[in-house]
Amino acid sequence: MNHLLLRLSVAVLAPIAILHPQGAHCQTTPAAAAPALDPVVTQLPHISIATIGKGPAVILIPGLASPRAVWDGVVGDLARTHRVYLVQVNGFAGGDIRENDKAGLLDGIAADLNGYIVANKIKDPAIVGHSIGGLLAMMMGARYPQSTGSVMVVDALPFFSLLFGPTATVEGARPFAEQAKARTLATPPATAPVTSDPGGIWSITPEGRIKVANWGAKADPRVSAEAIYEAMTTDIRPELAKITAKPFTVLYATGAGPQAKALWELGYAGSPAKLVPIADSWHFIMLDQPAAFTQALNAFLGPQ
Repeated sequence: MNHLLLRLSVAVLAPIAILHPQGAHCQTTPAAAAPALDPVVTQLPHISIATIGKGPAVILIPGLASPRAVWDGVVGDLARTHRVYLVQVNGFAGGDIRENDKAGLLDGIAADLNGYIVANKIKDPAIVGHSIGGLLAMMMGARYPQSTGSVMVVDALPFFSLLFGPTATVEGARPFAEQAKARTLATPPATAPVTSDPGGIWSITPEGRIKVANWGAKADPRVSAEAIYEAMTTDIRPELAKITAKPFTVLYATGAGPQAKALWELGYAGSPAKLVPIADSWHFIMLDQPAAFTQALNAFLGPQ
């Protein structure tokens, strides 16, 4: 159970630790060049959407306190065969938070995304989400099935607070969610970039942990606080049966050991989801096991 409580800090509470990183003295690994996105970015009340490529539609949603750069490792190749839509939550990479400091954040993001899909007549998009982005992908599949062609969830449970225990309920999780929200709001801003390993279990590598810490440091605490609260108090398990999108694939990291399999099977019990374990990985699977992640993504998308 200790491993599972640690995973909670990764999947839900990470910004509490990483919004105030300390600068250090060793050098980071140079970042790979980001793909050249189309010049026009669509700004909506809760999200912005950047685009690249041509072909069948793939929508990529990053997780808590993460920018669209989370997907840089796959976007270049993916854009050769697909039209890729890269979502970014307002406030998760600096900039104006717009409507994201009030209740209804997750519902607002899903509504923005549905409106964009409808307005742009995007046909049967594959929706891929990491962490809270995975919860949003499931919300899209359950609540906006006409706008969802297929769903891939990357290391996210349909009720994040199951990480507290198998009998967790929304009401039981609410006090912890309120505490997490308050701690996040009280976190002072970062004063320097992270340049050495901050520790933690977001990634299995020092380079990955440094990258995640710097992403988190740029997120606005008001947005992270509301997102944490809503993620911990949203239980979409009763709606999973409404997800008719196919395939419905769930990747999960096995870094926590044998408990991970039992937890994910419990969370998705009775649902149409296909569970796919990714070995030797923590929460940011795309950083820890890029080859395995790309293989799983390609299998999900199917031949083009």
